[in-house]
Amino acid sequence: MNEPHPRRKLDEVIHSPVRLSVMAVLATTSEADFRYVKDIVEVSDSLLSKHVAVLNTAGYVRIVKGVSDNRPVTWLSLTETGAEAYREYVRTLNRIIGGKEAPGDAR
Repeated sequence: MNEPHPRRKLDEVIHSPVRLSVMAVLATTSEADFRYVKDIVEVSDSLLSKHVAVLNTAGYVRIVKGVSDNRPVTWLSLTETGAEAYREYVRTLNRIIGGKEAPGDAR
């Protein structure tokens, strides 16, 4: 029997364009300020909050609230689970398009 099409393995939590964009931003850094992510992804505070909450509930994103220069700051970062889920998502996309493995993956 043939293997199912790789699209069936796409992580539905990540698959939303906004959540995929957030994961991609966070995959490039150890942590990022909520405002920075909002500006890069080009969404409103409320929309980003909703998508980050989904990613947090899935265990993919860590949220840390603090204060910097007497202003509240929310820091976002990928968990180990989130980083692996993102790498697997990229691998799956590459299987669909016939491309290479995710950056940092050894063959």
